[in-house]
Amino acid sequence: MDTFIGCDFGGTKLLIGEIDEDGKILQSKRYDTGIKKHTEAADYILSCLTDYKDQVGFLGTPKAAGAGVVGVVDYENGIWKSIDHVENTPIPLASNISELLGVPVAVDNDVKCATKAEMMFGQGKYSDNFIYLNIGTGISAGFVVEGKILRGANNNSGEVGHCVVDITREELCICGRHGCVESIASGSGFTNQVFCLYDQYPTKLGKLNTGDKANISEIFHLADEGDGLCKKLTEQAILNISNLIMNLVRTTDPDTIILGGGVLSDGWLLPKICEKFNASTMRGVRNGVIQSSFNPGLVGLIGAGAQGIEIYRELHS
Repeated sequence: MDTFIGCDFGGTKLLIGEIDEDGKILQSKRYDTGIKKHTEAADYILSCLTDYKDQVGFLGTPKAAGAGVVGVVDYENGIWKSIDHVENTPIPLASNISELLGVPVAVDNDVKCATKAEMMFGQGKYSDNFIYLNIGTGISAGFVVEGKILRGANNNSGEVGHCVVDITREELCICGRHGCVESIASGSGFTNQVFCLYDQYPTKLGKLNTGDKANISEIFHLADEGDGLCKKLTEQAILNISNLIMNLVRTTDPDTIILGGGVLSDGWLLPKICEKFNASTMRGVRNGVIQSSFNPGLVGLIGAGAQGIEIYRELHS
């Protein structure tokens, strides 16, 4: 059986697994990360792949592999350029993994990998023009235009979390601007807003300490109960996400919007976001705004494996 290896490196976990040609995960293993330095992260990926190869093994015959990583990637040359959009220590990750596994390897940004999963195996296979919007710890998007992923000059398209949606905001985003949607409506944004607004509204939500993360499910639950702070947190997130989506629709003219990521995974936000849409703006999105069919914790692995499938097919076409 021909199989493909996927490697999904994120801020808290590294997931390595084996998939078949239909995108089905055959087996996988999770490794904790939390690594901040670029070169250390690359070395860790290789050491974990070695562990996987030696301790887990392969159920089939791997034909190619793909790796999805956070940060900036030179997709065409398999170079991981930066883990945090600041460092500049280019690492030939594709060739390093290829040497270890003995198969061709493709490397891409993690959200573009998730977009590839949607294109090949998910809701995106029914459309040549869609947007995959991932709202998790951060916010990012994959744009598919006329059947191809939009990449840009530096393969850095889709960093939509740093679109300014509220110019009145005083809080500074990590990108250096004020009012970015990521600082309001992502997982980290909810945490940021709890710290900013906690003393301004009555709430049953527990106070956060430095280093804590907001419990998004609890915020949704308390908002349903009329909790003052949680209503404010969710109302501003809903408004800003809906405006972001409408701005993106005006940019690439998709017929489908696919929503993924942990913040959206339970479906609580989706109908509330849709209520805010302007009908004229959204009239061309004929397939609607829909929830991704993938588990948000696994879509990156499937997408990384899909990169492997694609490079294998290209080499044998």
